[in-house]
Amino acid sequence: MTPGARVQAAIDLLDIILSGRPAEQALTGWARGARYAGSKDRAAVRDHVFQALRCRRSYAALGGGDHGRGLIIGELRAAKYCLDDIFNGLGHAPQPLTEAEQMAGRVPAPGPEALDMPDWIWPRFTASLTETGAISAARHLQNRAPVGLRVNTRMNAAPEAIEILNKDGVVAERCDLLDSALMVTEGARRIKTCRAYAEGRVELQDIASQAAMAALEITPGARVLDLCAGGGGKTLALAARVDAQWFAHDVAPARMRDLPARAERAGIEVRFLEGDAPEREGPFDVVLCDVPCSGSGTWRRAPDAKWRFFEADLNQLVITQKAILDRAQALVRPAGILAYSTCSVLDAENDLVTEHFLARYPAWQQQIQRAWPVSETHDGFYLCTFCAPGR
Repeated sequence: MTPGARVQAAIDLLDIILSGRPAEQALTGWARGARYAGSKDRAAVRDHVFQALRCRRSYAALGGGDHGRGLIIGELRAAKYCLDDIFNGLGHAPQPLTEAEQMAGRVPAPGPEALDMPDWIWPRFTASLTETGAISAARHLQNRAPVGLRVNTRMNAAPEAIEILNKDGVVAERCDLLDSALMVTEGARRIKTCRAYAEGRVELQDIASQAAMAALEITPGARVLDLCAGGGGKTLALAARVDAQWFAHDVAPARMRDLPARAERAGIEVRFLEGDAPEREGPFDVVLCDVPCSGSGTWRRAPDAKWRFFEADLNQLVITQKAILDRAQALVRPAGILAYSTCSVLDAENDLVTEHFLARYPAWQQQIQRAWPVSETHDGFYLCTFCAPGR
């Protein structure tokens, strides 16, 4: 595909996504039908689409319209491209700019438009992060997400993992935050086909998420339940550090479909609990609740989610988060640990939920409370732990 054909494909996909189809679904459908597109073509189209979604408001202003063509015009203007080289109508390239399109476009207004945030959520961002912190987070969310790897220290140390990755064209470096964390600087798209990944020596995991799991102290032999396990990355991160009994549950068991293979690859034994099995198998020494949330700390990874998220969604999530903690506290043994985490930066899902929990269960004692801001090296993440009352 020519650069112009890639741009036209991105324009068409953006129009589909803006009409309501999830970005990943739209991209997967396009890739299946576009057999002429090579791996580099698919990657380039995906990059155009995701960057346009990350910066939807500012690109719409620059490009003169909140539609596929307008967003791509805005993207190319922001990158100082010569639009005539792309919009030339040759082959499968987009048609030349009309006179109206050449005249359209303006500098984005300061604040949430320039920072690519929905108006309704911006006051919540500033209240949660301070104005300076909110601006910093929003600017990071306008750019591609970093790629973090967790070294499976049961199999190898970081230097060995780096060497094996490098042989397969994946360049990674140590991260100051954790000894077992690597930052990928080159070859990220090769990770899932490389030896280190296939053998379970490394796992894809954001570095803030890794740091949060490293902050949890697990006693050898403890019974540990991941109540909202999903893909199980946090279970595997904990299990890489200590020998314990690992249990995984999710209200939607299909979310755990990849976990058995991942656990086997990592050399970890995990028991899977469905329905009310956690109540029958409990109590547990540690219960982790990595609850459903807005994902506001990870919006650069799924940028269309930012534009499909509304205040009613936030209110419903908070109700769900509180209900999960209500269920979880009954699963913790006396003097055991309950851990609550989100990949959100919003107080409504973090401090306000944990404060509500303590008000509802005053005999519990808060222990760790920490937030990792969105940064160049990791996503936004929140962790709070509580100790159950003893006998």
